[in-house]
Amino acid sequence: QDWEQRQEEDTLLIERILLLVRNVLHVPPDPTEEQGVDGDASVHDRVLWALHISGMDDLLKFLASAQVEQQWALHVLEIISLMFRDQSPEELAAVGQGSVGAEHGEDTRELETLRQRELAEKKARALQRPSRHSRFGGSYVLQGLKSIGDRDVVFHKGLHNLKSYSHDLGKEPQRVPRRRQA
Repeated sequence: QDWEQRQEEDTLLIERILLLVRNVLHVPPDPTEEQGVDGDASVHDRVLWALHISGMDDLLKFLASAQVEQQWALHVLEIISLMFRDQSPEELAAVGQGSVGAEHGEDTRELETLRQRELAEKKARALQRPSRHSRFGGSYVLQGLKSIGDRDVVFHKGLHNLKSYSHDLGKEPQRVPRRRQA
């Protein structure tokens, strides 16, 4: 329900549920009762798993992030701090890095081998090429554009210069004496 439609009883029920979750998580661990195998989940971890399976963690995330539910922020903050009670920040940070770090190292090695191979191919291509550059860019026949006579124009420059082609290309402009200039 939206907070506008909630009755006083609903608000008290929500607060009681949050306090119940907080109190369950607040129970201190008892090492004499928990005599499990190494790597076995503790009672606290099993309670957290049960909260996750029931969807309570999603509700807590909603209460923590919803603007209209700010009245429960301190309860949710306390519950979240109790969820991480037995964890050290170093352990939490290392949980996501274990497999990612190994994958990152593998990816780095793979990229390095690809880079070395690419550099070797580049060197091989450079050695196959002659060292002198030929200035000859090729000759092209421009069909549909007539030169002197009935033949097509032969263009001796690179194709990138074709857009700036004119029949006057390379011709010296005729000089007009200064007194005859307009």
